[in-house]
Amino acid sequence: MVTTVFRYSKCLHTVFKHAHSFVRLVTISLPVRYPRKQKIWYDCTIMKPFLFINPLSGSYARKRINMVITRLKNAGMSPTVFSVSTPTEIFSCCRQINETAENPLVIVAGGDGTINLVVNGLQPGSVTLAVLPMGTSNVLAAELGIKSIKYGIKRILKGKTRALSVGLLHLEQGSYRFLLMAGVGLDGSVVRDVWPLGKRLLKQGAYALSALFSTFKWDRSMIEVITSDRQVTCHSAIVCSASRYGGDYIISPEGDVFSPELTAVCISKNRRRNYVRLAIELLRGKADTSNELIRIPADGLEIRGVKPIQIDGDFVGYSPARINSVPNFARIIV
Repeated sequence: MVTTVFRYSKCLHTVFKHAHSFVRLVTISLPVRYPRKQKIWYDCTIMKPFLFINPLSGSYARKRINMVITRLKNAGMSPTVFSVSTPTEIFSCCRQINETAENPLVIVAGGDGTINLVVNGLQPGSVTLAVLPMGTSNVLAAELGIKSIKYGIKRILKGKTRALSVGLLHLEQGSYRFLLMAGVGLDGSVVRDVWPLGKRLLKQGAYALSALFSTFKWDRSMIEVITSDRQVTCHSAIVCSASRYGGDYIISPEGDVFSPELTAVCISKNRRRNYVRLAIELLRGKADTSNELIRIPADGLEIRGVKPIQIDGDFVGYSPARINSVPNFARIIV
């Protein structure tokens, strides 16, 4: 019995003594697997990528931009990078794209205002757009279900697209495209008077502060919203091509950036308390069923009366105005 135990112990000692050498041998013999380079969906010889970066966007950070560029390059996509902060710079870069690229992939790392300017600078028809949320509200990104920059990059590399429709606002001084909404009345005055630095420091709180100041200089005048089959007198109107407003608040459930149909959301009464009730319903997520609102579906409409107007978060001028939709303006990554 003692002899058996001794021999068994000696055998175990020999196994453990040579175990390290055995593991090294097995490790060396195994084939080394290097991570594969992620395949991307586009042909760089046909579709040229461009990346717009706005350093003044509400949630801009240099490390985020470096991460975006690195991830795209690791996937084999090396975009031409435009750092832009003014409409003039954006339109100049868009002209360069229009003149040199037949089927461009245009990635916008910025907010809704930056995306709007890019859309107004590009030629319709051949562009594929992509959005990376770096703004204050990022409403378009929310409409597309893009919750973060990293998720936006994954969407770009996957490459699924849909046809994008936009709205077109006609004023006396010119025409402007919008992707989300055109706000006429109080909405326009709030955006017109918002403190630019406050947008970066206070985010959406800057708009709330501007709205508060608007109550001290209240304008009771009314406007008319006219479609082919209806006419409504109201105090303010938000013409929506999307469902969301000011972030993740739903005011037009039927709104869809892929559909050419617009919805005019009208605030009929001109008293402050009606807006207070509407604001409370908006914060509670019940604005889509609010009795303070009248919704009118249309593919085109007219605004009569003089009120300030904003589109996609930027002030553009005053009514009267005409608004229609532009179907299939571009493809957009979804």
